Amino acid sequence: MRMMIALLLATASFFSPLSVLAASNDVEATIQAVNVDNLSLVLDDGQTYSLPAEFNFDGLESGVKVIVFYTEVDGKRVVDDLEIVQ
Repeated sequence: MRMMIALLLATASFFSPLSVLAASNDVEATIQAVNVDNLSLVLDDGQTYSLPAEFNFDGLESGVKVIVFYTEVDGKRVVDDLEIVQ
């Protein structure tokens, strides 16, 4: 039994650094384009950010300054959260 627990702990500690790769990043930028049909934003940093299907687009339009919290998944920036800067 001790050997099984030790093996499980060793396996868990081996895979724990992989969670660091999924860490969220953030960027403060101005919206250049909003595409409701494709669920995406283009910011003035030149990047396109994918949005989840249940995303609320209220108040988002070209020229609005935002802070975008995102995670990179398969080379795409996926928005986790968004905050409008006043």
